[in-house]
Amino acid sequence: MNTETNSYQENLKDLRTNLGTMLPKDALGVFDQDAEKLQYNHNSILKLQVGDKAPDFALSNATDKTTKLSELLKNGKVVITFYRGSWCPYCNLQLAHYQKSLTKIHDLGAELVAISPQTPDESLNVKEKNELDFKVLSDNGNIVARKYTTVFKNADAPVNTMTELGFDFDAHYSDDSRELPIPAVFVIEKDATVSFAKSLGGDYRNRVEVSEIINALKK
Repeated sequence: MNTETNSYQENLKDLRTNLGTMLPKDALGVFDQDAEKLQYNHNSILKLQVGDKAPDFALSNATDKTTKLSELLKNGKVVITFYRGSWCPYCNLQLAHYQKSLTKIHDLGAELVAISPQTPDESLNVKEKNELDFKVLSDNGNIVARKYTTVFKNADAPVNTMTELGFDFDAHYSDDSRELPIPAVFVIEKDATVSFAKSLGGDYRNRVEVSEIINALKK
């Protein structure tokens, strides 16, 4: 599969086929129902709009070193993507998809940063699993996420289904709140102004295409 030229949506078709063969039909049904319910329940996702100033933050990276937004902005623009976790196949697909275009993002004077509420250990897992060359940061308790996107409590049905499939959801996080950010992408200019802000809603199966990020950086 050549993810270089494929869009996220094209790669999503392959992922859905794979999930259909890997997961019991009932389990996939529970996850899909959850995604549809989230889409229905969450309409106004973004806490920051184009033109707003992005709040500064300092978060631990995969090796527990602190990364500060204001420091990154000294070197150029910053693209921030909020994702759910390393257990989420759609997150892994999105991050791997963005990795393929990382050189283009860098060439346009920007750095890419992925943020989730996972522990630094899990951030390291996601980095290694997807061979990511960009910063993967841990936002324990979704402190930063709340300022940028909507945070919600993961429902019992998907968590219980994960447990039945042998995945320990809670092990990925340092608290037991089960709160997750709704995936969203932001482009932050050097002066901390938001120049692009987008989420495709509560349905986490859909993600912002990297082509949209590239176009936003070209403006």
